[in-house]
Amino acid sequence: MHILLERSGRDAARLTWLESARRDADAAPERSRVVPLAGLPGLVAAEEAASERPRWVWDDTRAWYPALLAAGVRVERCVDLRLCHAILRTSTLTAATALATAEPGPWDAMEEPVVEAAPRHTALFDLDDAPDDPASSATGSAATVGAPAGRDPRAEFALQEDAVAQSADPRRLRLLLAAESAGALIGVELQHAGLPYSAQRHDELLTGLLGPRPAYGRPAVLEELTRAIRDGLDSPELNPDSPPDLLKALQRAGVMATSTRSWELRRIEHPVIEPLLRYKKLSRLLTANGWTWLDAWVHDGRFRPDYVPGGVVTGRWATRGGGALQLPKQVRGAVVADPGWKLVVADAAQLEPRVLTGLAADQAMAAAGRGKDLYEGIVASGAVDERAHAKVAMLGAMYGATTGESGRLMPRLQRAFPRAVALVEEAARAGERGEKVTSRLGRSSPLPGTGWAAAQAAAFAADSTAADERRARSRARDWGRFTRNFVVQASAAEWALCWMAELRNRLTALAPGAALTEAPHLVYFLHDEVIVHTPADRAEEVAAAVRAAAEQAGRLLFGAFPVEFPVTAAIVDSYAEAK
Repeated sequence: MHILLERSGRDAARLTWLESARRDADAAPERSRVVPLAGLPGLVAAEEAASERPRWVWDDTRAWYPALLAAGVRVERCVDLRLCHAILRTSTLTAATALATAEPGPWDAMEEPVVEAAPRHTALFDLDDAPDDPASSATGSAATVGAPAGRDPRAEFALQEDAVAQSADPRRLRLLLAAESAGALIGVELQHAGLPYSAQRHDELLTGLLGPRPAYGRPAVLEELTRAIRDGLDSPELNPDSPPDLLKALQRAGVMATSTRSWELRRIEHPVIEPLLRYKKLSRLLTANGWTWLDAWVHDGRFRPDYVPGGVVTGRWATRGGGALQLPKQVRGAVVADPGWKLVVADAAQLEPRVLTGLAADQAMAAAGRGKDLYEGIVASGAVDERAHAKVAMLGAMYGATTGESGRLMPRLQRAFPRAVALVEEAARAGERGEKVTSRLGRSSPLPGTGWAAAQAAAFAADSTAADERRARSRARDWGRFTRNFVVQASAAEWALCWMAELRNRLTALAPGAALTEAPHLVYFLHDEVIVHTPADRAEEVAAAVRAAAEQAGRLLFGAFPVEFPVTAAIVDSYAEAK
């Protein structure tokens, strides 16, 4: 049963009990009720306690669920119309439906997910210089909760139900929409519960790395490093935080760097490189997670970031402030369990390569990862000679590396695992042609933008030049790298959603009827990693639930195909102890 929940004036809500989104003309009238917003939690709690638990249908989970949680009411299932609309609007599986072919409307204006730039291969290993997710900062996703006037939740729900029924694969889409909506509930619960966090320990860690908190200016360690950099480059007024000034100073000192990115600087031998790299690393820590961050985001022993499920077009999450998706190792020691509680830190090993294995139904790669580290299995297959090479080759396949070590190793990987490599190559060629690609469950990539189309048109014009043709090829290759990775990353995001949704259900079953924060509950999510905060005496049960949920997620996506998704589950007092 579905219950549609929508606003009725400023201070009331209307609930409509739906047997289906579309009703026959001779069907019995549906039950509807208007209640004050203040009375809504009690009514929702009563429905959740009934024998037939409903699936709540609402425009945006973030607009409804926080107030329910604040009143102590949890919701088991929902349909988040905003998130589901975004999927159905662009999926190749629903391309011919009324929802997908309609003119842009209010539901399209609710939120635009971030399109990640096509990744450069070097960025895979340059984690100190750039965030792994362009939407993981306060300005990365400029959406607002809710939608403009003119939306009709009932009509939208009917359109969505029709789109799924008429799609090329209703089963896949129904699973995706259910998982996406469950993710919306989890995102709100993560913020409500908060990640257990010690402000005192964070301050101690910062002081140990940077020196005492200064009243103004740089901390002592950064000041010391600044002097060393200035002396080493004979530039007494240099501001090491200015990339243009720093690059000029390096070049004047005979250091022929072309950028100030860490991956390039590490290749250079010069006395100034060591203090400069250290400065960059500590400066980034101060900027992203220093004392100002601590003051803004940690209160009452909890860090409560604002998660944005589906904030990236691949389905990966973003955050609107707090930087939860970039919590650095230097401060993870401040994530500590409450007295009498434990943290269960769970990490899915080699998630994206294993998802690629399932997508391609590559039996050889499945065998390489069965019961062991996948990269070690690739070495054992004879494809490459050491684990580091296996990782580089696999990352190159998923991200489109054609030069350097990845380019050298790719032919060997292709001979050993032709189905897996063929799948990402086909996705890349589709992107180069300007076509969409689609994930395992039905999320599709966007089409390239107007710049891409203009470059291709210029290359095929009667008066095109060699420069036009080079520009068009470069644009096509860039978008091909994006679509190559999209099919893997989007499908991995779907696996993670199914994992979390199944784990959420299992945690609830461990303590039926308990309040969210009084029983084992999720407190953190990072792409392929979760943290559960649990009473110490339930920690082993939680660890088992984490592993069982991962197995179930694999079955949901890939059925009986024998690809494994091993998960480590460390029971610790501090996040820093887990790795």
